[in-house]
Amino acid sequence: MNNYDDLLSNTPVKEQGGQQLSKEDYAAKKKSERDEIFTLSDNTAMEVSGDGDKFRQYLDVQSNFDRYSAVNALLILAQKPEATRLADFDHWKGQGAYVKLGQAGISILEPHEYTKEDGTPGIGYNVKKVFDISQVDAKKLNKPSPPPTYTERQILSALISKAPVKITGVDELPGNMGAMTDPETGKINVRRGMQFADSFRSVARELAAADFPANADMQADPNFSAYCASYILCSKYGADTKDFNFNDAPGVFEGMDAQGIKGELSKIRDAAENINGRMTKQLDAVNKAAKNNEAR
Repeated sequence: MNNYDDLLSNTPVKEQGGQQLSKEDYAAKKKSERDEIFTLSDNTAMEVSGDGDKFRQYLDVQSNFDRYSAVNALLILAQKPEATRLADFDHWKGQGAYVKLGQAGISILEPHEYTKEDGTPGIGYNVKKVFDISQVDAKKLNKPSPPPTYTERQILSALISKAPVKITGVDELPGNMGAMTDPETGKINVRRGMQFADSFRSVARELAAADFPANADMQADPNFSAYCASYILCSKYGADTKDFNFNDAPGVFEGMDAQGIKGELSKIRDAAENINGRMTKQLDAVNKAAKNNEAR
């Protein structure tokens, strides 16, 4: 008579070398994987904070993967900085593409909710493997619809029109600055007559700076953080970034540990994403209106 007692537990196990891992060994293995990835993110944070060029590379990755957390952007930078489009194995399979043999997955951290022993909710992290589009056989990949294109005027309008503070054009500003926030009113004054890239960069920086006063626990210079957030947005929306310089990064992050650095990078990312979220809503409305006009 067959014995099916081994099926009476649905505890996940991992086959390795022909042996099943116990519940305890499986949990230890997963913890070891998480610890390894957390260490990689810590080391990468320390690396980018100490080198201006490496810091720019991090911001480029964060701009390309703007929905990803700062920690996951660091992990992508450490493992495959040239990545352009990431998804897990099942997603690629569902799109008609398959991961090529021998490809190493990119490890990122995926949050999940759980209940602590005291009954309160908590957030934990699992290691998730994703693959870049360059790692899959894309011949049968379902091609996505081309993304909408916008004019510079539409992009700048999206940045300005939905801003939570008043923005006004002026003829002159001290030091020939592109934009300046009035400390009394919070209004942003923008110098008239600038080209798209200068206008976008200047306004984005002031809008990002307006996000930081609420973060009383900031360790980094808020002006530098706003500068970084504006770079992320310029990179995403095609505004010229050649004049940005991050040689000050080592001094800004001097004395911080990896956790502190990751915290500051998260604030930079969040400030950029707050602005990007407002812009996306405006641009989606522009795209919808354009489609409606085409359908008439």
